[in-house]
Formats: sequence, C-alpha cells, structure tokens
Amino acid sequence: MPPDAAPDGLEKRLTAADDLEALAHEKDERVLLALLEDPDVQQKHLEVLLSRLDLSANVVAAIAAQPKWMATEGVRLGVAAHPKTAKRVALGTIKQLFLFDLLRLCMLPSVPPDIRRAAEEVLLGRVHHLPLGEKISLARRSPARVVAAILAEGHPQTTKLALDNASLTESQVLRVLAAREIPERVVTAISQHPKWATLYNVRVALVRSPHTPRSLAESLLREIKLSDLRDLAIDSNLVAGKRQLASQELNRRKSSLPAAGS
Repeated sequence: MPPDAAPDGLEKRLTAADDLEALAHEKDERVLLALLEDPDVQQKHLEVLLSRLDLSANVVAAIAAQPKWMATEGVRLGVAAHPKTAKRVALGTIKQLFLFDLLRLCMLPSVPPDIRRAAEEVLLGRVHHLPLGEKISLARRSPARVVAAILAEGHPQTTKLALDNASLTESQVLRVLAAREIPERVVTAISQHPKWATLYNVRVALVRSPHTPRSLAESLLREIKLSDLRDLAIDSNLVAGKRQLASQELNRRKSSLPAAGS
C-alpha cells in the first residue's frame, strides 16, 4: 500500500461499536486519524484513545481541534492530562476543567510537571471561593500547596483533615506558619499534631509566628538549640515579648552551665 493511502478497511463506514473500540487500540496513526473521521465515534472511544500514553501528538491534536469533542468534560480532562498534548493546548484546557477533574489532573503521575503545577495554580485560585463541602474534600485529597492553602484558612472542619493529609509537606507547614494572617487555631492545631509538633523546624517556626500564644512559645523555647536561641534573642523580626522570652531562656541556660575551672 502506498505510504499515503488509507489503511485497509477504513474506506468502509464502521458503525458497530465493537469495531470502533477495536480500532481505538490500533497503533497505526493513519488508522486512528481515519477513525476520528467516523461519525459514529463517541466520547467513550475518545477517552480510550486519550488513556493511551503511546498516542501520537498528531492524534491528540486532532481530538483537541474538534469543539464538539472538547465540549465534554471527560475528553477535556484526557487532552489536558496527555503527555503528548501541546503545552499551549493543555494550559488552555486546564482553565475549563471542573474542580475534581483539576484535582485528578494534579495527582496523575503521567502528567508533565509544568502542566500539573499549572493545574494546582488554577485550583489555588478557586480555593477561597469554594463551598465548605468541597473544601473538606480537597483537604483530604489535594496536593501539598492546595492543602496548605486550605489549612491557612483555619476552618474548624478542614484544619485537622489538612494536617492529616499525607501529601502535606514540612515546607508547606512552615510556609503557613510564616504567613502574616492565619487564625490562632491553626497554630494551636499544628503545635498539638502528633506528626508536625515533633519536627524541630516546625517548633522553631511556631516560636517565630506572631500568632503563637506566649505560653506556648515559652514552653517551646526550652527545647530550642542554643545556637537558634541566640538568633531568636536578637531577631528584630520577632515580636518584643518573644525576644524577651528567648533572652530569658538563654540566660537561664548560661546560669546553669558549670563555672569555668570548676
């Protein structure tokens, strides 16, 4: 068969669903492009195609070029998630996805990192406007940056869920504690959490946070390393009361050291 000739059988109209589904698993790009011309192709066939990581960029582009197919959420998600989708097309498609398809996109390992990050950015832009029920779902399942944004809001029904989310990282918890405006309940929840409260860097961040109660800061300072304690005692960014506590703890430790030559 000449290189540009139609593959065998594709000049005939394929109307049986079984035939179309079989063709969706073909490897020949010409077969797949011809399949897309069949008027009986349905969303389910396109989703089978888009689930194939070996699908060529040309076939993905042909699907993305059809407004009637891109009007369906399943196809939009498949196009946005496919590693062969042109970056420009993927970025444009992400903005059209529903909330939980965005979440799925963020969690798929096959999605290119820059596309996954862009999906997270779109999620982050929506977080503050979501109803509580959706925030609760996101607190349980979202990637680290999204979970941290929900945690920082400090809603009583999402705080513990966010802290228990396995995707949450130490660096994101530290970012939350460094924020200028977070509810005190978030600080308290972090300080009492069995995982986060045991991490040394989190303890130091709790001391530094202006939202940490004085009594809690005083307790934490007793476990801070001497080198960090010295830094805290002269840190102009620390509220005066915390600097005073750090100085007092520093003096207490100095006084408890054995005298030279004793």
